[in-house]
Amino acid sequence: MSEKGAQLIDRLLDIVELLTLEKDGLGVTDIANRTSLHKSTVHRIVSALAERGYIEKVPERSVYKVGLKFVEISSVYLNSVELKTEATPYLRELTSKLGQPTHLAILDGTDAVYIEKVDVLNNIRLYSQIGRRIPVYCSALGKCLLSGLHEGEIDEIVQKSSFIKFTAKTLTREELLRQVRAVTTDGYAVDDEEHDEGIRCIAVPVRDYRGKVIASVSVAGPASVFLQKNDNETAKMVKETALVISKRMGYK
Repeated sequence: MSEKGAQLIDRLLDIVELLTLEKDGLGVTDIANRTSLHKSTVHRIVSALAERGYIEKVPERSVYKVGLKFVEISSVYLNSVELKTEATPYLRELTSKLGQPTHLAILDGTDAVYIEKVDVLNNIRLYSQIGRRIPVYCSALGKCLLSGLHEGEIDEIVQKSSFIKFTAKTLTREELLRQVRAVTTDGYAVDDEEHDEGIRCIAVPVRDYRGKVIASVSVAGPASVFLQKNDNETAKMVKETALVISKRMGYK
């Protein structure tokens, strides 16, 4: 990054930090005086921030205040922290019951991202796995996360997905869409050796106080252990865990 670019970012952050301290907002002239910046520079920066929703203008007073975009970003972070805190004990219980690793994931672009994983060995948390990404089109976690979106959002993610064939069972676009729709009626999704040969996974959506899908919980293990004929029984246990976590997040 050039020195000029770094200076611009510093100025932008100075303005943002200043506005967070002024609940009634500040006009361009006040911001310029407080930050020792030229009014034209301030106007250019606040216009760009307002266009993206990071700050908002109060027309009747011609002042700027911190916008909802910052609230949105903060809530995503805080929700993920709270979600992990609330979910981990129940993931441990599920791991103990089924004797296989359990996962908690959220949606990020075209991937499901692990934010928690509990393994069988003493129910330890696998920090090395946290942050791992797996494409939504070949994971039960991903199918559950997609199930909470509007059709247009699903189509956008599907269009951006690569659909690389990890195994002979990796889904096509059409098969993925069919299985995502099935989550609504079945309440769970299955990864039948679609990402890793010999590994099956069953996942269930986690919802918040609005009923919105914010994450998914899964259990994974060898196909020789998670037989297809037992999917409903296994899914029932995962559903119970997901429901408890959802209730902890305010779902009714």
